[in-house]
Amino acid sequence: MTQKPSIPKGTRDFGPSEMAGRNYIFDTVRRVFKKYGYAPIETPAMENLSTLLGKYGEEGDKLLFKILNSGDAFKGLKDVPAEDFAETSSNALALKVCEKGLRYDLTVPFARYVVQHRNELTFPFKRYQIQPVWRADRPQKGRYREFYQCDVDVIGSRSLLYELEMAQIVDEVFKELGIRVRLKINNRKILSGLAEVSGQSDKLTDITVAIDKIDKIGIDAVKAELSERGVLPESIARIEPVLTLSGSTEEKLSAMRQILQNSGTGLRGLDETEELFRLIRNAGITSETEFDLSLARGLNYYTGAIFEVKALDFSIGSICGGGRYDDLTGIFGLSDTSGVGISFGADRIYDVLSGLNKFPQDAVSGTEYLFANMGGKEIDYVLSAAAACRAAGHSAEIYPESAKLRKQFEYADKKGIRYVVIAGEDEVASNELTIKDIKTGEQKKIKISEIF
Repeated sequence: MTQKPSIPKGTRDFGPSEMAGRNYIFDTVRRVFKKYGYAPIETPAMENLSTLLGKYGEEGDKLLFKILNSGDAFKGLKDVPAEDFAETSSNALALKVCEKGLRYDLTVPFARYVVQHRNELTFPFKRYQIQPVWRADRPQKGRYREFYQCDVDVIGSRSLLYELEMAQIVDEVFKELGIRVRLKINNRKILSGLAEVSGQSDKLTDITVAIDKIDKIGIDAVKAELSERGVLPESIARIEPVLTLSGSTEEKLSAMRQILQNSGTGLRGLDETEELFRLIRNAGITSETEFDLSLARGLNYYTGAIFEVKALDFSIGSICGGGRYDDLTGIFGLSDTSGVGISFGADRIYDVLSGLNKFPQDAVSGTEYLFANMGGKEIDYVLSAAAACRAAGHSAEIYPESAKLRKQFEYADKKGIRYVVIAGEDEVASNELTIKDIKTGEQKKIKISEIF
């Protein structure tokens, strides 16, 4: 029986045109990252599960792809009493048959890398990383199970100049890509202070996980989830006005100083946020920025500034996000080492550029010139001319067989090749080439040296 070819849900094939667009994105972010002094690294697709589990919160742990141990992996379950299967968490059982998992993001592997190679690195250590990650999420528009992240991080300094640098990189990347964006900024210390003055410091994780969904499910559903997570009604009543606070950045900061006046942690977060917005103004960043108190970023490791980027002219989830983490390396044995970073979602950025028709034609075009094959002695002339074309930095191919010109033009048209180069007996005799623009129909004869 013939098997119908397919791929797993939430994954995609990329043909030549898609790859040209994706490489345009990768090349753009890589160029900007390098301008700010960041160097590339790569880490393995799979990490030890002990590296990954517990770093992304309860929700994140559920989305980890786990890899069965080689051999008879389920032998590890032979000593587990049958009744335990009903009570033991899936992660606890998974650890008995799985030692590795596919990476969920690039930040935790980066922290592991820093600790493992700390004697080889110069701090502050600035790195970028462009690789795929995997999440066992429900596939939907703009959400995939396999997708690329383009991460840029610096570790080993608490300077707010690096938060500014993240904002500058966001500004520059999206200007180069031609996408209008809004950079949303908050601070986890402010959220910690909010939990504190609400009388529920012990519920910080539950509060941030819930309010991080506000854009997707709305304020009423967030309140319901907070209640389900055990947040007291009076605490929810204190939290709700903050999530709907409006006005300018200065007005929001002023209002929050009143609300958090009895929280030292919250006030430190406000000080950091105020200074960051001052730096952003002085640095001349022109992309829209917003102090968004509903921004939470559900990942547990963030401790300071948090960022999220939304496209202004295309409906899709966040296309970029990140923040400050003060002790992510501590879980691997290197404590008190602060870092900050941001991640560009290449797949969502691709969807935005495609939806807005923003890909530059020269960035996604393939072959520039097709040299027609007229057969006979002309082929030697064509080989030489095509070689000169490539040596001059142009992409060129030669039609493989001597065929009717109509067929060769059809091939060029289907492949999106704009120029067909013809060299028959007359062109060979006069050391010329005939160039036809199949988009406009224009045709002219020129010397080889004039085009290449």
